[in-house]
Amino acid sequence: MVDILSTTEEISDETLVTRVLEGKTEAFGMLVRRYEQKLLRYGRRFLSGREDIEDIVQEVFLRAYENLRSFDKSRRFSPWIYRIAHNAFVNEMRRATRHPTTVFDADVLIPHRTQESPEDDHDRAEMREFLRKGLDKLDQKYREPLILYYFEELSYASISDVLHIPVSTVGVRINRGRTALRKILSTNTPPL
Repeated sequence: MVDILSTTEEISDETLVTRVLEGKTEAFGMLVRRYEQKLLRYGRRFLSGREDIEDIVQEVFLRAYENLRSFDKSRRFSPWIYRIAHNAFVNEMRRATRHPTTVFDADVLIPHRTQESPEDDHDRAEMREFLRKGLDKLDQKYREPLILYYFEELSYASISDVLHIPVSTVGVRINRGRTALRKILSTNTPPL
């Protein structure tokens, strides 16, 4: 039998989940190693300025481990763990601000686009730079899809799974977020 630790790159996340459920708990450590830096990066952008991001991400992994049996093995693990992280970050924001997020969301009620538009590497790199400069000034509902798309490189379908919104809404929020970000940055940039 091949040692699970010697073939980490060859084993899918979903296979690792199966192995954990079979009692091979070291497989969960491999999942942690694969996702820890990604979730820390996501958390830092989502909850900028917070010093306890590492603690929150550790809680995400604890919740994931405790709820691993509820994972649908016919789906991808990545959106599932990001959804747990999303929920933890939103809960932390609510605790910190004591103001719940808005229940009414026009983007969900009135979706516009249904397809992901392909973007070349130059546009993606340019948008990452825009995001770094103005991310904190964006409304959360636009900030999060942009982070997941440009920094975490999730597909529209995966973002839809993470945020529990239709794929068309993901496209709308990314487009509106880009527009809002350009507006923010253009008003904060001194003329040349």
